[in-house]
Amino acid sequence: MLNLLVVLTRNAVTFCSFIIINIKLRSEALQQRQLSKSQIQEEYLLVQAAQREPQRFGVLYERYYRQIFVFIYKRIDEEEQTADICSQVFLKAMLNLKKYKFKGVPFSAWLYRIAINEVNQFFRKAQHKRAISMERANIGEIMDEVEEKDTEENIQLMLKAMQLMSADDVQMIELRYFEKLPFKEIAEVYNITENNAKVRMYRILGRLKKAMEKVQKQLV
Repeated sequence: MLNLLVVLTRNAVTFCSFIIINIKLRSEALQQRQLSKSQIQEEYLLVQAAQREPQRFGVLYERYYRQIFVFIYKRIDEEEQTADICSQVFLKAMLNLKKYKFKGVPFSAWLYRIAINEVNQFFRKAQHKRAISMERANIGEIMDEVEEKDTEENIQLMLKAMQLMSADDVQMIELRYFEKLPFKEIAEVYNITENNAKVRMYRILGRLKKAMEKVQKQLV
């Protein structure tokens, strides 16, 4: 069972059943780049250059360090530990860059895959609560998907329901609704097809809805 430490950012509601903390690096500070097809192709040229000459990896590092740092920080909520894990992510990316295969998505999707593996490894080794950072707008979008009204009561049900879900399920919800990754990039993160990513998300949302119903029955 997933042990959640919920981080609610600006315009969020405080729930007494969860531990609320202030996040230093708010998600709005991270302007994730939505790349066009031509920009993705141009970026791949940078990757190819770094594959030939490792010293040119610095361009990719500078482009994505903050994005990956914030992604990790929002799950761990420890700045020093986040910096260590983030450094490990980019070190592994650089050392394994020749294994990278271009699939028409931003290079960041591959970095997310490495980051997720490193974060999961951290939680397997350490007695530490997972953190989830979410904004009010993100919550509303999920409510629409599970066909529930965006009320404070339902939001509390959703947060409690997420404690009943697996870490993998919650992780995919984060990528889709909090990191705003399109299914094509999520597919690259999990090394599956885009269609499989859509099917998996559909099933996860179904499990979330059932978990919410279970929590609601327990409260009656």
